[in-house]
Amino acid sequence: MAKQTATRGFRLHIGLYGRRNVGKSSLVNALTRQDVAIVSDTPGTTTDPVSKPMELQPIGPVVLIDTAGLDDSGDLGSLRMQRTRAMLDRCELVLLVTVAGVWGDEEAKLLHELKQRQVPMIVVFNQMDQGQPAAELVKSLEQQDVVCVATSATTSQGVDNLRQTIIDVAMAEKQEAPPLVRDLVPAGETCVLVVPIDKEAPVGRIILPQVNAIRDLLDGDACCVVVKETQLAAALENMRKKPALVVTDSQAFAEVDALIPADVPLTGFSVLMARHRGQFETQVAGAQAIANLRPGDRVLVAESCTHHPVQDDIGRVKLPRWLNKRVGGQLLFDTVQGHDFPEDLSPYKLVVHCGGCTMNRQEIHSRLGHCSRASVPATNYGLAIAFCLGIFERALAPFETSGMLS
Repeated sequence: MAKQTATRGFRLHIGLYGRRNVGKSSLVNALTRQDVAIVSDTPGTTTDPVSKPMELQPIGPVVLIDTAGLDDSGDLGSLRMQRTRAMLDRCELVLLVTVAGVWGDEEAKLLHELKQRQVPMIVVFNQMDQGQPAAELVKSLEQQDVVCVATSATTSQGVDNLRQTIIDVAMAEKQEAPPLVRDLVPAGETCVLVVPIDKEAPVGRIILPQVNAIRDLLDGDACCVVVKETQLAAALENMRKKPALVVTDSQAFAEVDALIPADVPLTGFSVLMARHRGQFETQVAGAQAIANLRPGDRVLVAESCTHHPVQDDIGRVKLPRWLNKRVGGQLLFDTVQGHDFPEDLSPYKLVVHCGGCTMNRQEIHSRLGHCSRASVPATNYGLAIAFCLGIFERALAPFETSGMLS
């Protein structure tokens, strides 16, 4: 049987940053024990960020991100630097790579930014076979609680030590995400998962939050019943005991709400993802800000995946329709996909994000932080839809019971 690996959104993202020709690509190859990154003496060989998934036990699955040099120059260099810096939004650990005798404004600025972002880092003095860093610099960094490691990617000196240091720092900084759903369903109880099979459902499979919910429930020794919305009534009738929880795709919220007895807890997959990705109360408050929208306000809809929009697409058709109805007029909508996200949020009165199942928690946190600094409310699909449909309190009730919301 093929080994199951985590999707990219659930892997620890480790970024390698530094000037050109300090050996970032060589370190990626040394850490992975593979020639996955092109290595050359020519400055600027790495242009766009390059990601390499690997296993790093006991952490598990990680992604190493090789980036362009911090000192890249010229018009193209400026564009490459924009992409390199944008990758910081995804990094949960950064290796700041330099060599003996090279430490200046670029390194100091990045160090300061990482501290502001509260992203853990390791300063790697590479090419140790050609020289050692100044003792005063190392002492100064260590006094700032910065971990320093010396390596030579070409001779493999210090690479095992770096690998272990990555493990130590990552494990020390690791913040466990809350369970997706298993804490809401006692062991031995049943959770009903309502999974519509519509035009946007992937052929031959179901979407990631639904898969993860099934696994999470099994890990919690709960039972799960998976049905389409058209089979929900029959499934409930066949159950001898009421389910402990019903979770539905947000698009079927209204239909499922009408079928589920008032004493059975109900929420949505996207609402579960809002809690799982973090800053849940921020996103709840963002949904409540829908009440302040007025016709003509501009709303940003952000999707983490890059699926091809289909007829009646949720982000471009259904969600705007629900929001327009709730507001009582036409709002203005912009949509971004994948890792695209505007620097300037001043035109927007609200940001509505998808569940973010293909992104890691760090990127979602970075986006929510960006919204907060711009004083723009942010929420996600499930919370926004529940608010628009008038079932917001019901969708949040399971989390209030569990103490996740004050």
